[in-house]
Amino acid sequence: MPLSNFRMILLGFVAVSVIACGGDDDAAQPVDAPDQLGSFGVGHVGFTAVDSTRNDRPLAVDVWYPSDQLDVSAFPSTTYPLAAGIGLESMVALDGVPVADGGRRNLLIFSHGFGGIRTQSVELVEALASHGFVVVSPEHTGNSQASMEDSFDQAAANRVPDVSFLIDAMLARSADPADLFFDRIAEQGVGVVGHSFGGMTAVGAAAGWAGADADPRVGAIVPISAVIDAELQSDERDSPNAGFSAAQLASIRIPVMLIGGTEDVNVFIENNAIAFEQITGAPRVYKVDIAGANHTHFANVCAIGDLLIELGLGQDAWPSVGAEALLDPYNATCTPDVFPIAEATRLQNLYAVAFFKRHLLGQVGYESFLSVGFAETEPAISLAVK
Repeated sequence: MPLSNFRMILLGFVAVSVIACGGDDDAAQPVDAPDQLGSFGVGHVGFTAVDSTRNDRPLAVDVWYPSDQLDVSAFPSTTYPLAAGIGLESMVALDGVPVADGGRRNLLIFSHGFGGIRTQSVELVEALASHGFVVVSPEHTGNSQASMEDSFDQAAANRVPDVSFLIDAMLARSADPADLFFDRIAEQGVGVVGHSFGGMTAVGAAAGWAGADADPRVGAIVPISAVIDAELQSDERDSPNAGFSAAQLASIRIPVMLIGGTEDVNVFIENNAIAFEQITGAPRVYKVDIAGANHTHFANVCAIGDLLIELGLGQDAWPSVGAEALLDPYNATCTPDVFPIAEATRLQNLYAVAFFKRHLLGQVGYESFLSVGFAETEPAISLAVK
């Protein structure tokens, strides 16, 4: 997407109060608008975590976290590396700033798509960090752009254990007095959010998947464009892990938000309708359909493609810098005649932020953003709640 559009949406802070519906004593409280940055600055660090219980499995990890407002000139802006010395500079995150004071923060795990990258949705994770969450995004070794050795079933079998391992790793950092995250990570109330295969990872963290049990520390999930029923997909795989059974979905006992685009031809939005019907034991389930959005409206394809063009690398040069796979998604997602990527980003952020702040932090002031009445004020949104 044009970087200027994204900056217009996310720069600045909110000075509005929203009165939520409901009878809670603290329902009337001021809240930050969930489609804009929250009241925190955003810090960023990267590291490699090694799981000694799984043959020293390495995971390259990025972490975004809330920071207090401070002299930003003392810290470098974060740059997300792409290829051939090219990087996407963040207008929000700073490398290595201290974690915000104020106690322990809820942890979110972001899981990328099949063969993806850990920085595929930086607009979303930066927004979540600005609202007070610590967000961890791993590159799933063996099923990423950098390493595609695993079969489909091997990749599925690694996903939920990766999530559980990173929860353990961040809690260990929180217990270390010498660590940046010392005493800053809450032990419970973890959220999982993911796109496509990462959305399946989020479901698996709550329902179990590919031989791994659900992680009881996970308290809410946001699957985005996730496959639920393999029979809906044109590339159906002959694998029990290519979807979820009704029994698996019925076993989920935590709040769920299903997000998808009506023009998604990779993972049909009907998957979310099936999940909404079959998740029968969760205390709250939301289905957010974004009219006009496709599969890659929920990732960084436009920001990356626009950067390449700004650098003088037209689409004919993209294969030479390792970006050939970007061509079709960019042309389907980022041209003037399709649903605006800036609007898709705003809506994704709005619903993910409001959902996690309501259902992990218990901030009932966000209830109004999760209502059918509010959705009726957003022309592209169709919302179902149960």
